[in-house]
Amino acid sequence: MRSYADLIHQTFYFPTEEFKVENNELIFNGVPLMDIIEEHGTPIKISYLPKISKNIQQAKKLFAKAFEKHNYKANYTYCYCTKSSHFSFVVEEALKNDIHLETSSTFDMPIIRKLYERGKITKDTLIVCNGYKRDRYTSHIANFINDGFQNCIPILDNLKEMDYYEEFVNGPYQVGIRVASDEEPNFDFYTSRLGIRYNDIIDYYRNVISKSKNAKLKMLHYFINTGIKDTVYYWSELSKFVQMYCDLKKICPDLDTIDIGGGFPIKTSLHFEYNYDYMIDQIVMNIQEMCRENDVPEPNIITEFGSYTVGESGATIYSILGQKLQNDKELWYMIDGSFITQLPDTWGLNQKFLMLSINHWNKNFQKVNLGGLTCDSQDFYASEAHTSEVYLPKSEPDEKLYIGMFHTGAYQESLGGYGGYQHCLIPAPKHVIIRQDDEGKISTEVFSNEQDTESMIRILGYDK
Repeated sequence: MRSYADLIHQTFYFPTEEFKVENNELIFNGVPLMDIIEEHGTPIKISYLPKISKNIQQAKKLFAKAFEKHNYKANYTYCYCTKSSHFSFVVEEALKNDIHLETSSTFDMPIIRKLYERGKITKDTLIVCNGYKRDRYTSHIANFINDGFQNCIPILDNLKEMDYYEEFVNGPYQVGIRVASDEEPNFDFYTSRLGIRYNDIIDYYRNVISKSKNAKLKMLHYFINTGIKDTVYYWSELSKFVQMYCDLKKICPDLDTIDIGGGFPIKTSLHFEYNYDYMIDQIVMNIQEMCRENDVPEPNIITEFGSYTVGESGATIYSILGQKLQNDKELWYMIDGSFITQLPDTWGLNQKFLMLSINHWNKNFQKVNLGGLTCDSQDFYASEAHTSEVYLPKSEPDEKLYIGMFHTGAYQESLGGYGGYQHCLIPAPKHVIIRQDDEGKISTEVFSNEQDTESMIRILGYDK
């Protein structure tokens, strides 16, 4: 029978820029993962920070290339969606690349304040404030503007939101409008719950914003849940949105920016084919052509990339605790963690992550199901993005097998409840940050150890 290495090489183009194998052990972005495992054990979460900067720079270069090709006469701004991962080491790594920020809730704003106090941002940093806002959120926004953060821009999500800013902002300020985009045809409802209807926007500008002494409409924003994909649905929504910009620009001279929310996909399999260069080129070309047809200036373009920024920096590594053959053909590899609590998108969205063995690449392989430690029947992983099956190396009882779930850096900690208590009291795993200096030297830092019993007892109130 062929080895696991043979299977991977036959199925994919391997090695890749991120992955290679040395001595039958997996190397991730130049990092020998077995060295990390031997030092820190499993389960363990890894954040490889250089990948964040690399992806940001890739997008910025591709937009610059498309702007130059089409002689696009406006600016591009890269925003990071903080909701994808709020960890300080993630946001601060992203900010090294001259980017800006997008927020979505009240508690983002104290984080923004901390970043300013640390010197990571300035009062000129663009802060795009999205979401349906509670009073504390709008209060924070008003305070930021009054404190001199003139590029803190609330994106109006309903027809009443601006009333607060009119009352509490002391001088001139800028706003954006979020357009309520139509959802994909197979979605549970037709139009997004977020944003203002297309049919209301022109009248709202004329009757409210244009009559304000202080407010200026700076930006039009929309968001596509499924992200930037080469589909009829995406191009249709983009065209409709840009036409709204053109119609509004004709009566609103202050409007000069569009925010095309919805990010790029990330690799969920080694069998990943997505042409970032082509998509960016087509987006820029389509926006420019529509503006020319409508005889209006082409807008500045903002993108909000969350998963694309941070997703591929993350990995979650498990060891196989044991094997269970539950009938004639269903073999289970039991991991020392939980998919439901530690990678909740695998459960809630049936999300597939890039999964590879860490060691034993020279061993024969077999079809398996991966089982988590909770008592929930849904705590399993039994298919990959490119196939309905999972294959891993065979291992003997006295051999330790390790597996990695890669590109898990976005959303998993926040959805899983980082620092709290989780289903069946499965502890949060150890979290290690990997950095790389200018000379390519790798260093590791323990961000948090595995959650201990005392913290759970305290959270649940048993120490009172």
